[in-house]
Amino acid sequence: MNLLFANDRAGEYPPSYYAASTELPPPLPPLEGAATADVCIVGAGYTGLSAALHLAQRGYRVAVLEAHRVGFGASGRNGGQVSSGQRVEQDQVERMFGRDDARNLWQVGEDAKELVKHLIATHDMGTGFRPGVIHADWQTRDVAHSHAYAEKLARDYGYDQVQPLNRDQIRGIIRTDAYQGGVIDTGAGHVHPLAYALGLARIAQAAGAHIFENSLVVDIQHGARVRVRTDSGHVDADHLILAANGYIGGLVPQVAAKVMPINNFIVATEPLPHGTVLTSDVAVADSKFVINYFRLSRDGRLLFGGGESYGYRFPDIMKTVRKPMLQVFPQLNDTRIDYAWGGTLAITVNRMPHFARLAPNILSASGYSGAGIGMATLAGRIMADTIAGQTERFDLMAALNLPRFPGGPALRSPLLALAMTWFALRDRLGV
Repeated sequence: MNLLFANDRAGEYPPSYYAASTELPPPLPPLEGAATADVCIVGAGYTGLSAALHLAQRGYRVAVLEAHRVGFGASGRNGGQVSSGQRVEQDQVERMFGRDDARNLWQVGEDAKELVKHLIATHDMGTGFRPGVIHADWQTRDVAHSHAYAEKLARDYGYDQVQPLNRDQIRGIIRTDAYQGGVIDTGAGHVHPLAYALGLARIAQAAGAHIFENSLVVDIQHGARVRVRTDSGHVDADHLILAANGYIGGLVPQVAAKVMPINNFIVATEPLPHGTVLTSDVAVADSKFVINYFRLSRDGRLLFGGGESYGYRFPDIMKTVRKPMLQVFPQLNDTRIDYAWGGTLAITVNRMPHFARLAPNILSASGYSGAGIGMATLAGRIMADTIAGQTERFDLMAALNLPRFPGGPALRSPLLALAMTWFALRDRLGV
C-alpha cells in the first residue's frame, strides 16, 4: 500500500480546520511529457517549497513535483508550533555530539525559527506569527528539570526568552488541574500551517519556480543529469532535491532506513467562550512521551493534537484524540467536535533531522520529528545554498550520521509500535 493514498483522496486536501479556514488555490497542472530544469525537487511541503524559493531567487530553473497538492502532507496538517533550538534538549544534543557541535546546532535551530519569522514579516503569507509556546509538565518532579533547563539556555546559550511557570501560574493560563508547572518560551510561536505552506508556494512561483501538482514520482535515474519520472512525464535536471519526508517510502531506500513515518491526529472543537481552555493566545505542548499539543484558532476553537499510530491506515480519529483531550480539559465533555484529521510526519531514531548527499547531485533532508515548520524551511534554504556552492551548514547536518531504525523494513514498524506502547504505558502509570 502506498502511504500517499492510504487515507486520502488523490489531489484533495483532508477535511481539516486548516483547509476550511484558508483560501485554497485552484489546482496546478500535472507534469505532462518531458521537461528540463537546473534543479528538480520532489515534494511541495515546507522543505521543497523553501528550496524552490531560494533557488529561484538565485536564478535557477526549478521544477517541483508534488504527488497531491501544495502543502498536502504534514506541512498542511500539523500543530502549527515553531519551536526554539532542535527537537531534543541541548543537554542531550551535547551528549550526542559534543558541546561545540551542540552550540552550532542550537544556532541552526534558531536560524530556522528566524527564517520563518522573516518570511512571514516580509511576504504576504496568509498567516501571522503569534508568539508564545508553553511546555507543560504533568509530574511535579519534571518541573524542576524544566526550570533548570531554562536557566541552562540563558547561561550557556544566551537565550533568555524561556521563563519558569509554577503551578498557579500555569493554571492561570491553561484552565486545567492536569499540569504542575512548566516554562513559556516567548521567542517561539505558532502559525496557521497550511496558510504558511500556500504562502511559500506563492512566493516561490512569483520568483520563477514551476510547481506541478498531482505528479507522483515513480522512478529516479541517477547520472550526470538525473531523470525523475512521473506517471505522465519526466524531468531531466542537473540536481535533485528529495523533500518527501514521511512519504519517501520505497523510492529512496537509503533515506527510508533512517526516516520513519508515523501518524498523528488533531481535532478542532466548536468555537468556545473566551477563557474556557486558555486565557492567553499561546500554544502548548506537554511532557507526555506521546505529546499532547494544543492552541486556539482565530475564531476561538481548541485545536488539540494527541495520539499516534504506526501503520498505514488511520484509526478512529475522533475517539483517538477525544480521550487525551478530556484528560486535560474535562470541561469539554459536552463540546462538539467540528473537524478531525490525521497526517503523516517522519521521525528519526534520535529525533535529529536527517540530511544526506545521496549522490554528487542528489540531496535529501527529512525526519524533522515534529519540529518541521522551522527546520524544514531552513533545510530547503540550506540545500539551495549547497547547490550554489555554500556547503558549510549542509555538511554540519549531514555529519550527524544518524542511526538506522532496528529491524529493517519488515520489523521497524512493529518494533517502534512496541517501544511507543511501553512509553505510553509509563505516561499512564506516571513512572
